[in-house]
Amino acid sequence: MASGTSGAAIERGLIACLAAAICGVFLVLGIPGGSSLDGPIAPKEPWKRLDASAVIERLAFASCADQKKPQPIWRRLIDTKPDLLLMLGDNVYADLRDESARELKEAYAALAVHPDFAKVRASIPILATWDDHDYGRNDAGGDFPFKAVARKLFDDFWSVESERRARPGVYDARIHGPPGRRVQVILLDTRSFRSPWSAKKADATYRGPYGPDPDPSLTMLGPEQWAWLERELKKPADIRFIVSSIQVVAENHGFERWGLFPAERQRLHDLLKTTAVRGVVLLSGDRHVGAIYRKSAALPFSLVEVTSSSINRPLPPHYSVEDGGAERLGDAYREENFGLASIDWTRRRLTIALYGLAGPDPVRHIKLEFADIGLD
Repeated sequence: MASGTSGAAIERGLIACLAAAICGVFLVLGIPGGSSLDGPIAPKEPWKRLDASAVIERLAFASCADQKKPQPIWRRLIDTKPDLLLMLGDNVYADLRDESARELKEAYAALAVHPDFAKVRASIPILATWDDHDYGRNDAGGDFPFKAVARKLFDDFWSVESERRARPGVYDARIHGPPGRRVQVILLDTRSFRSPWSAKKADATYRGPYGPDPDPSLTMLGPEQWAWLERELKKPADIRFIVSSIQVVAENHGFERWGLFPAERQRLHDLLKTTAVRGVVLLSGDRHVGAIYRKSAALPFSLVEVTSSSINRPLPPHYSVEDGGAERLGDAYREENFGLASIDWTRRRLTIALYGLAGPDPVRHIKLEFADIGLD
């Protein structure tokens, strides 16, 4: 070892070894070298859980974590002392090519022993949904042939409870805190039931492989998840964080987003109106950039969406992220980032910020009075 080698360089080397030779993961997990990955690969230690009575004041969220690379931003996230962490999808990267699910199992095995992620898991309760890369194929939807295999691995890795396992998708919801300080977290599944996208040739002003399709028969969530979502929205809560792995408010790009199925996005708006909910904030990932969006006309209150992506897969410099929509507040942030929602229940204020790797200050943020999101 060279005398000038840094601790970070050593750690990067160790992670590279884990990614290149999964037998290293086998040894850490106590699996003999050469064994097959027949069972789920999950952390040995139990996940931390947040009690339903707990008051949430700081809620972190993040997406797009390559298990083969260092994830130093977790250290920055831990410093913010969140009460709960939401994993918004693409929590590992793997292709699911057949029923053996070898690559996806290896990805979860690597994340289970990833030194950076282990620090988070040991200190913060986590709730997760998935996106395409932990679902098993880029941009895959309801017609993906191996989704049942991916589902079992997801459930086993995250130690999903039996009630959630019984649902046809990974969607879930939790409520924490007493009346007046109740936070509802709704985790949508935008993969298991979604109709195929409509291809569109990109041009200078509309980047991406897909275009909007007005067909009202297309679905994002499927009928059972829609019915479940309505029931959840009717439950009493003060602030509701709705997690969609793909963007909802964002416009003018041809990558995955709710606006590609305009009838489904309108259905979501209509459901928020008919259930008369207030205090709704949307959280999303997927795009490999961080950004904040605000749409004022869709609902009786401002609909704010914060996209946090990625943990360690930022876009290359030449890649354009301009979506050109008036809904986006400021520029997108291209480097590694995570999100943090800070709730001041006494002053009735909500601050949602994106943090990067360096410095104590957020790289993007929005400050909201409770009245801005429809709360008296």
